[in-house]
Amino acid sequence: MQLFNINTLSLNPGEEIKVYAFIGPSGTGKSYRAQLVASEHHIDYIIDDGLLINENDVIAGTSAKKAPTKVETVRKAIFINEKERNEMKKAIRKCKPKSILILGTSDGMVDKIAENLGLPKPSERIYIQDVATEAEMETAKRIRTTQGKHVIPVPTFEIKKDFSGYILDPLQIFKFKGKGNAPYMTEKSIIRPTFSYLGNFTISDTVFRQIAEYLAKKSEAIYKLMRIRVESTPEGPNIYMEVSINYGYNILTTLREFKEKIKKEIEKLTTMNVQQVTIVAKGIHMPDER
Repeated sequence: MQLFNINTLSLNPGEEIKVYAFIGPSGTGKSYRAQLVASEHHIDYIIDDGLLINENDVIAGTSAKKAPTKVETVRKAIFINEKERNEMKKAIRKCKPKSILILGTSDGMVDKIAENLGLPKPSERIYIQDVATEAEMETAKRIRTTQGKHVIPVPTFEIKKDFSGYILDPLQIFKFKGKGNAPYMTEKSIIRPTFSYLGNFTISDTVFRQIAEYLAKKSEAIYKLMRIRVESTPEGPNIYMEVSINYGYNILTTLREFKEKIKKEIEKLTTMNVQQVTIVAKGIHMPDER
């Protein structure tokens, strides 16, 4: 593909950024292909839905896919909020990228993102039709519409804390870019924000208590779950528990193992990202002398 004259922005004397655009309608597979496009064009950084991404790391921003409405999603994606805009500008200056790929649903959207972040208009525009077939785009649209699946071009562990309550699935990509070339490997994340098409949902504190009580009964070392308190936060719950322990078991080992089980099971069953689990041993249960 023939390159146009490159528009650049100097962050500091002698430092320039080359700006590219990757454009296509919503749900056609841009995020799925973003890293591959960046790799083929030797682009260092990606701006996608409010995130600044370098290889497999989220450098700055919060995903617009978390927004509760479509309007708010667009506002976050184009950095309307002054605080978010300034944080992204600061991150770009700190990273000093040589090139950036901006994803958007239209030329106008990409130009607006560049303008809001103080970047020049993209010098090269890559369209989804250039890298995906009509059949592939239709499949992507169908999955978005019927299953509510969105792709974020970073590994699941990178975004787990930001998507507490969403269903997260890792997606590994392995491709050969051509004969004699090194293979292209990356991991992306599929998110399914259930509430976006089924309405809002909440998980009662009773659910956390029942999970904890069940695990306590399964544990030979734990005699009884005496108390549980759950503090809900946007990032996920903080859980405080008091237990009594059967005599003869190492208290610290018991508390550590039970804490790990609680966190693992609650995250698996609820898709919530547990922020903190605090367990206090409040008593020792002595066996019946008889």
